[in-house]
Amino acid sequence: MPTGTPPVADPPDDTPVVRLPVRRWRAGQWEDLPDNVAAEVPVALSYNSIPHVVMMATPRDLEDMAVGFTVSEALVADAGEVRGVSLDTTSGDFEVRVSVTGSRLGAMLERRRNLTGRTGCGVCGAETVEDAIRRPPPVPGGGQTTREQLVGALRRLRTLQPLGALAGSLHAAAWVGWDGEVRLVREDVGRHNALDKLIGAKLRAGQSLDDGYVMVTSRASYEMVQKAATLGIRMLVAVSAPTALGVSLARECGLTLVGFAREEQQVVYSCPERLLS
Repeated sequence: MPTGTPPVADPPDDTPVVRLPVRRWRAGQWEDLPDNVAAEVPVALSYNSIPHVVMMATPRDLEDMAVGFTVSEALVADAGEVRGVSLDTTSGDFEVRVSVTGSRLGAMLERRRNLTGRTGCGVCGAETVEDAIRRPPPVPGGGQTTREQLVGALRRLRTLQPLGALAGSLHAAAWVGWDGEVRLVREDVGRHNALDKLIGAKLRAGQSLDDGYVMVTSRASYEMVQKAATLGIRMLVAVSAPTALGVSLARECGLTLVGFAREEQQVVYSCPERLLS
């Protein structure tokens, strides 16, 4: 039998947008040309070397996504229980290895998921109704911005989505300061992943979650509100619509939820005192 070190698999393709040949009908004729398509790959998350979940995601900022997912899904009590995170591609696949405190690992094993998480699914890993409909504590008080500052952030965000500009099928999540400055943006084919990437980037940089709010290019479904409230984020602004359950949770947690955010209109569903005229 052969001996020695087994060959290392080729690293997976980490290109977030790929060019594919397509045939398009336009202006009364067919044309063959290349088109940009967003990449979607399986990403395995493991905790202390124990497999936990596989998520479909855009292969960029995966360490941010892992940390954001870990904290926003309340797998740990706070970011301090995350001891380290690293991306391993030696097997030819994407695996993000997260190290957590030993005391937390035991609780995580009790709710171990071991399933495939789809990009359009935010609670598909929950084993019970209590896991899916988790009620975060109230968010802290404070924080205000103006409608003019919010509209300025919306305009700026349109210019800060390079992957979306290329492929068109990616969601973005942005951190906006109360002064209206867009300070950080993450993109992904999954809206939950984009939010987790944003949260993870803030936490890994040691930045406060008190100095602004989240703006997303997707709808504000229940699990998006849940993730934000779990981190104590005070306001969530969505370009699209919320769901009734998302509005209910936002009101319960004291989170300001703004939907249908456009230059010409904004609909405030909860805690309107944070958005001034």
